Amino acid sequence: MTVRAFVPWPDKRLRTPAEPVAAVTETIGMIWDDMVETMDAMPGYGLAAPQIGIMLRLAVVDCSDKRGQAVRMANPEVLHASIQLRRHDEASPNLPGVFASIERPRAVTVRFLNAAGDLEERDFVGLWATSVQHQIDHLNGKMYLDHLSPMRRKMLVAKAEKLRKRG
Repeated sequence: MTVRAFVPWPDKRLRTPAEPVAAVTETIGMIWDDMVETMDAMPGYGLAAPQIGIMLRLAVVDCSDKRGQAVRMANPEVLHASIQLRRHDEASPNLPGVFASIERPRAVTVRFLNAAGDLEERDFVGLWATSVQHQIDHLNGKMYLDHLSPMRRKMLVAKAEKLRKRG
C-alpha cells in the first residue's frame, strides 16, 4: 500500500466529474488500499479518488473510533436524504489549512458497489453521512466550499492561498 499525493487546488481534476467504475477488479482493490492508507495518514474521515488524481467514482469512508472500519464504495449515489440537517466543520487536504462549517442531511441511504463487487444499500448517520456526502461531492467535481456563499468561498480560498505562500 502507498500513501498517495493530493491534487492541489485549483487543479481542474477537482472540478471534473469522475468516471463510473464498470466492475470491482484487483486493480480497484489496490486503489482502495492506497486510498485507505492515504486517508489514515491525513488523518481524515474519507477520501475520493479524484483527490489523488484518479478520475474514477471510488471513495473510502471511516468515521469509526478505532479506525480499520473503512467502507469502500464504487459509484456511490444518495438514494434518500433526511430532512433534518447536521452542521459540521469540513476541510480538504486539497486546500490545506482552512475549513468551513457546512450543513448537510443528517442521514442518507447510499447505493454503491462494495469491495466484493456487490450492489449494496446502506444507511449512514451523523459524521458517517457527512463524510459520504462530502466524498460524493468530490466524485461530482464539487468541493465543500461550493456550499458556501460566493463571498465566503472567495475569502476561504484567499486564506488558503496566503497560508500556502507562507509554507
